[in-house]
Amino acid sequence: MAEKILVTPSSFGKCGNSPLKILKKENYDIVINPFGRKMTSDEVIQLGKDCIGIIAGVEPLNAKVLKSLSSLRCISRVGVGIDNIDLKCAQELGIVVKSTPDGPTRAVAELTIGLMFDILRKISYRDRLIRNGIWNKEMGSLLKDKKIGIIGLGRIGRTVAELLLVLGAKVTGNDINPDRRWCKLKKISLLTLEELLMQNDIVCIHISYPSENKPLIGKNEIDMMKQGSFLINLSRGNVVDEEALYNALKNNHLSGVALDVFNKEPYSGPLTTLDNIVLTSHIGSYAKESRLDMEIQSVKNLLEVLNN
Repeated sequence: MAEKILVTPSSFGKCGNSPLKILKKENYDIVINPFGRKMTSDEVIQLGKDCIGIIAGVEPLNAKVLKSLSSLRCISRVGVGIDNIDLKCAQELGIVVKSTPDGPTRAVAELTIGLMFDILRKISYRDRLIRNGIWNKEMGSLLKDKKIGIIGLGRIGRTVAELLLVLGAKVTGNDINPDRRWCKLKKISLLTLEELLMQNDIVCIHISYPSENKPLIGKNEIDMMKQGSFLINLSRGNVVDEEALYNALKNNHLSGVALDVFNKEPYSGPLTTLDNIVLTSHIGSYAKESRLDMEIQSVKNLLEVLNN
């Protein structure tokens, strides 16, 4: 009887069948997420009870789940973040955890740049007006010469910075463990969080952030930002206090915001009522090429562990 692999991401294989073909070639039985959405912990337990490996998405893989999966040897995450996995429990149980940190870099970086253009020129907003029969012209702003502060200079943050420099922006950064050699090479000044918030026209967030932590950007931090500045978050939903963000947009302290991540997803909260915000449905890595690369790498990571 063939050993089983649980594949939890609902979009897995939609960009190409290569990842599934690799698994099938290794003669594993593949258990596919049948729900078309993020699985609950109980659903993971039910479908994964006899599985030796999981190709994982963002479903909760907490201690309860891991202790219920007695055959599990490896979790291979499609993506960068592994904060949905109880790493301490996994280690105690001898479960190897892998991820694909390089896969989504370019996709998230390009979406970041696209959202910057959107909020600076109000592209989505203009589209909505025309669809409602309103032809209204209003000045936007150029990206060139804008002061842009990037919180988090990891793979994604550095790629965003490099793209912005080509476009003529002035980039500064903040990171708890920066690559100083790279910063010196790119002539990017490192600032404290407070300095970055106060000095920049656009603040862009690309950090990994523990889910239990309080927001890094709350009311006090938003108040530090320049009047009329912009904020973009493609990291984690809990990084920014959504209520404080709503108030800052409502009173026009911030001119515009773009979010791809939220505290609770799917999101349907009060931010949807505002015109000066662009909302996307956690699609940072959802570029066909990047997604396929990540899925293939996640399968290779899994097989590397299981076959050794």
